[in-house]
Amino acid sequence: MPTSLRQNLTSSYLDAARKLAPRKRRRRIVAYVESYDDVAFWRTLLAEFEDDTRYFQVMLPSSTSLAKGKKMVLMNTLNTEELGHSLIACVDSDYDFLLQGATRTSRKINRNPYIFQTYGYAIENFQCYAESLHEVCVMATLNDRPVLDLPAFMRRYSQIAYPLFLWNVWFYRQRDTETFPMHEFNACTRLSDVSLKNPYRCLDEVRETVGAKLAELRELYPQCTPRVEAMGKELAGLGLEPNTTYLYMQGHHIMDGVVMKLLVPICTQLRREREQEIKRLAGHSEQFRNELTGYENSQTNVQLMLRKNSNYKDLFLYQWLREDIRRFLEEGEAL
Repeated sequence: MPTSLRQNLTSSYLDAARKLAPRKRRRRIVAYVESYDDVAFWRTLLAEFEDDTRYFQVMLPSSTSLAKGKKMVLMNTLNTEELGHSLIACVDSDYDFLLQGATRTSRKINRNPYIFQTYGYAIENFQCYAESLHEVCVMATLNDRPVLDLPAFMRRYSQIAYPLFLWNVWFYRQRDTETFPMHEFNACTRLSDVSLKNPYRCLDEVRETVGAKLAELRELYPQCTPRVEAMGKELAGLGLEPNTTYLYMQGHHIMDGVVMKLLVPICTQLRREREQEIKRLAGHSEQFRNELTGYENSQTNVQLMLRKNSNYKDLFLYQWLREDIRRFLEEGEAL
């Protein structure tokens, strides 16, 4: 048998043997999350780090009950030896990142390398990432015409809310949830109905409400004003600045009380424009009806698209999370 043919056959046999040989078992890392809504977000992130040696399984915190939530995740992970090796916890930060150890829960979350947090308030803040909102409108309406500069709008909104938000965080850092509770802050910063003819008018209303509450707090607690300002400088190191405030505010409030108030009228206008275009270009009534029916069947609810939005991967908070996961895996391999 020629040498070259013998070498080719030997190589083929070896390749076949390798394929038949049992592979090394992949390491399973369970990731506990708070609720159903969190599964897709954390799976999107963790899937980036899966390979031939490891994979993640994203799970709710209890396999024996329907109990969910941040408290349940922490209770099921903090007192187990598996935490860090084959188990991690993935939670919304809420205010715990900004509190920086002012409460027991905040200390646990910020100091434990096996608890991963969103840094921003919750996953809804990622889904409301201003730079991705135009794409959400496009997916919902199939119309790519920009109606409003959404990143600019959210920056201005954040700048208005920022000084009052610092006061809200300040009281929470003092473990005082009664003097200026979150629901009262949300009421001050909720948008009224948005008119696309003058979309910034609703921000003027928010500015007036925020200004009145700021004046009240400064009058009632003048000794706290310099401390709140000093805290603001500290929190800038955590990414909280006037332009980014909406990322740290309560996620449901931002989604329902701000972003959806913008997207609904925008999508309504975009759909109307597309329907008018179909009417103008249709050659006869039957073509108009058929084309309009096809367009209507292709549309998607904008709130659903917002909740499925994953175009936030260039957001700095997401990059922080990716770095945390990468560091955790590298340190685990070094052990």
